[in-house]
Amino acid sequence: MVKPFDELPGIVSLVSGYTGGHTVNPTYEEVGTETTGHVEAVQITFEPAVFPYERLLDIYWQLIDPTDKGGQFMDRGYSYRTAIFVHNDEQRKKAEASRTALQASKRFKDPIVTEILPAAPFYTAEAMHQNYYKTHPLDYKLYLKGSGRDEFLEQHWNSREDQKRLKSQLTRLQYEVTQHKVIEPPYENEYWNEFRDGVYVDVISGDPLFSSADKFDSATGWASFTGPIAEGLIRREADYSGGEVRTALRSRLSGAYLGHLFFDGPEPAKQHYRVNSAALRFIPKEELEANGLERYLELLS
Repeated sequence: MVKPFDELPGIVSLVSGYTGGHTVNPTYEEVGTETTGHVEAVQITFEPAVFPYERLLDIYWQLIDPTDKGGQFMDRGYSYRTAIFVHNDEQRKKAEASRTALQASKRFKDPIVTEILPAAPFYTAEAMHQNYYKTHPLDYKLYLKGSGRDEFLEQHWNSREDQKRLKSQLTRLQYEVTQHKVIEPPYENEYWNEFRDGVYVDVISGDPLFSSADKFDSATGWASFTGPIAEGLIRREADYSGGEVRTALRSRLSGAYLGHLFFDGPEPAKQHYRVNSAALRFIPKEELEANGLERYLELLS
């Protein structure tokens, strides 16, 4: 639950721990006995102006099985049930509206059983449970692979209905680029020579990915950047197509294919994020406030 939120802009801290029960300062072993009333939880401190609460909820639903009241995937028991702990009435209303919308979407056949509860005292877990995916990367990967989580999420969040919705939302080129890794022709795309001040957002989710402050003329005919607005917004993966190993880029939150990372860019880092225009939507500086992105104006000053 930590990794998907880590390194996203606006996320101040992520702390693993226990909450919702009656035992003071429980240990991992005590919570595992299912006698403390606690659940394993992650406490997220965030900046709402940068990363809205509604976006946290959107990501959360796409990480869990909200129809399982007996645990999560291979982890069974009361302490593994899903819940959203809210700190005020505004959060409660937004969480309830989000849960209602998910149920109404009929994405899941069974009822949504994730509880929305008042925040209770939170107890920080032992050091070995903090940032586990970083400190125990092999164990984390093996656990994730064996849990069945990825297969479940793929089935419910990348269904035929989702693909039909994307086809209606995007142009044919946008769909082929973001979903099938089609590469646009150089010099025949929308943003290769766009150098106005502004922000480039994910064409599917609207998440801000790149800034004009990091754009440069690579003489390749594609939109090129020295880096993203935040590294946590981009997922890198090996690409073995074309007879060579390259680093493909995807939008971390929508999964949209973006382009490739090369190391022939400007000094000192020499990073060159070569991105397909069809995966992006450009919002000029003067329109950022109208699009709720005024917080990125400082990047362009």
